[in-house]
Amino acid sequence: MKLVRTFAAVAIFGLVAASCGKKENTEMTEETTMDTTTTEVVAVDPNIVEVASGNENFTTLVAAVTAANLGETLSGDGPFTVFAPTNDAFAKLPAGTVETLLKPENIEKLKSILTYHVVSGKFDAAAVMDAIKTNNNKYTVTTVQGAKIDLSIKDDKVILTDATGAMATVIMADVAASNGVIHAIDAVIMPSK
Repeated sequence: MKLVRTFAAVAIFGLVAASCGKKENTEMTEETTMDTTTTEVVAVDPNIVEVASGNENFTTLVAAVTAANLGETLSGDGPFTVFAPTNDAFAKLPAGTVETLLKPENIEKLKSILTYHVVSGKFDAAAVMDAIKTNNNKYTVTTVQGAKIDLSIKDDKVILTDATGAMATVIMADVAASNGVIHAIDAVIMPSK
């Protein structure tokens, strides 16, 4: 009988101890769960300069933006619409033009040319096409540089006509950025001769 009482006492003590241990484990699990919660990281889309820097078709443009100290401006809030000449567009310029523009003494002319490719506001391809169509196939925009560009449609493509009468065609539209949109063009446009 004494053996049964001892066994019963040990069993009750074991249950109490197990119960306490279980409670500690529960508290520990809750505490661990609280410690392992993670904060959600929200991805941020790259800005215009980051998008251009990540595209091998815009290396000349990125070099020009850097030389003109416009990187910070075009990385700002915007929004901006950039008609971005590709490397092939810059290659169409007369020999030595790009190299001359990249020299420190030509920074103001380079800024003028680059900002002539930028319009304040975000205008995707659909908005551009609609504006042109509702204005008898000619819509004029004022650039950040201050001069104007005429936009028109030919063969379902947007054509830019610059201040000199030269033209460029949008060859890739709606490259999204956090602070605007990029439309790649096949020629460098100029604000004046």
